[in-house]
Parts: sequence; C-alpha cells; structure tokens
Amino acid sequence: MKKFKRIFIIVIDSLGVGAMEDAEKYGDAGTDTLGHISQSVEEFQIPNLQKLGMANLHSIKQVDPLEVPMGYYMKMKEKSVGKDTMTGHWEMMGLYITKPFRTFTEHGFPQALIEELSKRTGRTIIGNKSASGTEILEELGEEEIEKGHMIVYTSADSVLQICGNEETFGLEELYRCCQIAREITMKDEWKVGRVIARPYIGKRRGEFQRTSNRHDYALKPYGKTVLNVLKDAGLDVISVGKIYDIFDGEGLTESNKSKSSVHGMEQTIEIAQRDFTGLCFVNLVDFDALWGHRRNAIGYAKELERFDIKLGELLKIITEEDLLIITADHGNDPTHTGTDHTREQVPFLAYSPAMKGNGKLDDTSTFAVIGATVADNFDLEMPEGTIGDSVLGYLK
Repeated sequence: MKKFKRIFIIVIDSLGVGAMEDAEKYGDAGTDTLGHISQSVEEFQIPNLQKLGMANLHSIKQVDPLEVPMGYYMKMKEKSVGKDTMTGHWEMMGLYITKPFRTFTEHGFPQALIEELSKRTGRTIIGNKSASGTEILEELGEEEIEKGHMIVYTSADSVLQICGNEETFGLEELYRCCQIAREITMKDEWKVGRVIARPYIGKRRGEFQRTSNRHDYALKPYGKTVLNVLKDAGLDVISVGKIYDIFDGEGLTESNKSKSSVHGMEQTIEIAQRDFTGLCFVNLVDFDALWGHRRNAIGYAKELERFDIKLGELLKIITEEDLLIITADHGNDPTHTGTDHTREQVPFLAYSPAMKGNGKLDDTSTFAVIGATVADNFDLEMPEGTIGDSVLGYLK
C-alpha cells in the first residue's frame, strides 16, 4: 500500500553543494555553488530551506543549522558521466549515462557540421559560438533580417540553438531548419541533448524580443524511466517547467510551461491544491540560465530568496498524504571560471507533515535514489536496466 498519495520533486536547477571527488577532471575543483553564493552577499534570508535542514546539510555563512530541522537531508553524488541537465534528471529517474552529451562551448560547432547544416537548409550560417540568446540577437539580428542568414549558437549546455525572426524568417522555416539540425546532430560526435528553435520579433537592435513560440527538439531518454512506470500504472505524472523538454514528453500525463522560476512555484502551489495521485516533477531553470551561467552570485542569492518565499506558501498547503523532495541536477558555481556547469554534489531535502522524525541520512552515490523512492512509494518495480535504491523506509 502506498505511503504517500502525492510526491512533489522540485529541482532547483544547478544548486550544487560542493565539488565531487572527480571534479578536477572536469576543471571544477573547489567549486561550491551554494557556499560561494552565501559568501558573496551580506544578507541571505532562506528561512524555509533552513527549516528543512539546508544549513544542517551544508555550511551557509548567514544561516545557522537547526537543532531540530523539519525534514531529512543528505548529499547525493552523480554516478553518470558529465554534468549536463539531461544527464542529472535522467539519472534521478533511474538511467545511468556512461557517455556524456557533447558541448561546444569553447570553439563553436565543427566546420563539417556547419557546412552540412548550411547545405541542407540552404542558409548561410552566422554566429556559431557560445553566447547569450539576447546578446547574439543584438549582435547579429539585423544581419539575419537583411541578408536572410541564419543565426546558430550554443551555450554551456549541450544544445544547438537557431534564431529566426517570426516576420522575415518565419516560424515554419525556423522549425524546418531545427528538424534538419536535429537529424544532423544524432551522430555520436555531434550529439547534443537538444536543438532549440528561438523565434524573435523586432526589426533593429534594442527592439528584439524572443517569443513564446520556442520549440525544443530533444533526445528521447535512452531507456524506460520511473516516469514511464508511473504513467503505465495509471498514475498522474505532472511536469512543471523544463521537465517536458528534458524527457521529450516521455512518461508524462500533463505538462506546464513556466515563464520564470517564481511562476513555476506558483504553478506547483496551484497543482498542490488539486486532487491527484502520483508525481508532480518541477524544474526551476532561472537559477541556472539567468544567474549561474552568467556568473551572477548576487542575482542567484536573490532568486533563492524569492524561491524560499514561495516554498513557505507550498509548505502551508501540503498534507500528511504528500511528500516533498527538493534537489538539484548539477552545480553552476557563479564564482567559478567560464560559464559551464560544475561537477558537484546536490542536496536532497525530504519533508512531509506525516513525518515524526528528522535528521541526516547517509550520503548516496547516485541521484537515482529519488526515482527508486518514488517507485517504492507506489509499489512499482523499477524499469529493467535502471539504478537506484529507495530511501522511503528512512523517511519516518
């Protein structure tokens, strides 16, 4: 018999809590996203995360550990190779990824890839570097509109992104070019996690705005995940934010796009007031996209404070039938060099009003304890070939 009727998993995208033992291999020795954020600001108010045990889990300059936190807590190491968003989330749901997704942050995409994409789309390609989407529009948007060229760029994630002006390039043409790019990047040496269509409007610098017609062409997970098992059992599997893109819709019964991390929490609070049985899986991407990659520790701290306020609202409405798990998918230390993710441990905070106990659990060697715990709660078998052991029995 299931222990909890509903489980909420909230991924604070990129909130690492200290470098893993192999971080030096990734150029990430000494990284600590949460710790370095706290050291970068004078004030840091996260009372609800504190109640759940975050300061017991990890040293935070302005936040004291509690003698009796509300929840259970531990650190999780990533077993899979890499530090990508998809790798982290797929591992949470049981997949062990042994080959990392390709990133092209340092030098852009190989010339052979660009030439094939140009030939098959009939477009001259400009850009081909790692850049912020807003910055590359300011730099190259006018040229694309005037000459009919196509802006291609990447970021610290495993992505190939294509910009297209909705009025001059056209949405259908943009989507066609992205579909071609997805086919090309299925080769192992070019395999990126996602190809993203980035439509925008405006005619000149200072006026360009990206629209909501973005479309992601993601890879399917390499095997069945816990999400598939839940859906096949007739349970609700509700996603908020980037989860749909990360799993390419696999194993989901409902998806909700978010405009921001605050909006994502507002959606989660609304979903918590519904009657459903199953999982609500939430990704809050602003921490990573707006602050981690842009190396803005102060902005990251403020985003965490905004999250904490919404967390307080959620804590008021969850019931004894609910389990809340807060975690992350990798690090992105805003004080580190470069703009890439960082190879870090991540937090695991678990709370339910039904719990009588609290305290530290043994740190784990994989994120997959999350999916295993969810499956265990609903008396379901993990998919064949997946990893992870449940900690449900410890959450008393």
